[in-house]
Amino acid sequence: MNITRNNVDALNAVVTVEVSKSDYAEKVEKVLADYRKNASIPGFRKGAVPMSLIQKQYGKAVLLDEVNKLLQENLNNYLVEEKLDILGNPLPKVTEDFNWDVEDYKFEFELGLAPEFNVDLAAKNSLVQYKIVADDKMLNDQVARIQKQYGKLIAKDVVEAGDDVSGIFANSDKGINNRTTLAIDAFADKKTQKAFIGKKVGDVVTLKTKGLFDDDHKLMDYLAVGHDDVHGLDIEVTFTIDEVIAHEPATLDQELFDKLFGPKVVTSVDELKAKIKEDAEKQFAQQADQKFLNDVTEFLIANTKFDLPAEFLKKWIQTTGENPLTAEEAEAEYAKSENGLRYQLIEGKIITENGLQITFDDLKAYTTELIKKQMAQFGQMNPTDEDVQGIVARVMSNQDEVRRLSEQVMNEKMLNLFKDKVKAKTKEVNYDEFIKAMYGELKH
Repeated sequence: MNITRNNVDALNAVVTVEVSKSDYAEKVEKVLADYRKNASIPGFRKGAVPMSLIQKQYGKAVLLDEVNKLLQENLNNYLVEEKLDILGNPLPKVTEDFNWDVEDYKFEFELGLAPEFNVDLAAKNSLVQYKIVADDKMLNDQVARIQKQYGKLIAKDVVEAGDDVSGIFANSDKGINNRTTLAIDAFADKKTQKAFIGKKVGDVVTLKTKGLFDDDHKLMDYLAVGHDDVHGLDIEVTFTIDEVIAHEPATLDQELFDKLFGPKVVTSVDELKAKIKEDAEKQFAQQADQKFLNDVTEFLIANTKFDLPAEFLKKWIQTTGENPLTAEEAEAEYAKSENGLRYQLIEGKIITENGLQITFDDLKAYTTELIKKQMAQFGQMNPTDEDVQGIVARVMSNQDEVRRLSEQVMNEKMLNLFKDKVKAKTKEVNYDEFIKAMYGELKH
């Protein structure tokens, strides 16, 4: 067997595999001999069927099967030995008039080669790494929400200042029909707030969406409107009141503090705010990290330039699925997956060049912390190490879970690398400003 390669260009190659009779004859003869031993053909004793008949009935199928096995094995070995970095899988070149009746064969396979490129993590950029702080307004609002949540609810018939209303926002033309509960002081305009005063259960209030709230993004929650539609939305909606709720705020005393955090963990309003700030900023940090990871990913895709063997990949997409695609379908699928493929290549290079590896200890430590956090959410603040490790062992015995957790660990390693190597500007913002930044609405 002879294997040769012709590099068409930097991204495409054709591998030619020449198979002679000596490569497959012995294997074909052995398979046919086994067929003959077990063949059951009327008129012949088992094991006494003439080989010529076996050859006639099974010879072509066995030949094709054994040659294909040889091709697969030797082509794979060749790719490994030559250390070829390929995209997709080799595609056999179709020969319409291929003749299986000869003894020696020639097969050609198209290869898509991975491009050569450099990744510059220190390149000039306009990226921002956000630090989200819980400001005084947020802390005061959160304390008020706690008092409201743990206070007494009083059902009413008539709306007064400071009440909550439950009901349905509706606009049939825009397909809006969303039940929600909100405080009437959530409306930005005092005039709108006053429109609810004196209203009863069953009453309908007509409102304009433009400037309805201090932040248009709140329309996403209250009206179930998508982000692309909220800015500049200027329509009429109705709000049908089906419940009026007054709140008697809970007293900020030790009983409430203990209920929230356990005995004597918090003993004053100042400590309460400090605890809220600590917990909130931990969550904010995770959100800011995820945005930074996403932003760096997008930057690298946009700024790491290299060509791909696009025509090969489209052909590969077209032919390798469960159901073959048309050329147009393959084109569309390639367009959807191109950036993902680019980042896979970029990520692979970053991992290799920076020696990023996931060890068993890394995975175990990450899983342990994850389990502890989950247990804490369910009130198990001080689990024994034995209990935690028992759960860790069960989780890590599941291969799907191990795969998922490994991805998370690698994402964490990539994030830490980006924080160290990518020269981004640091910006301190409150949570509302961060939300605007998420949607590209915050000026740097």
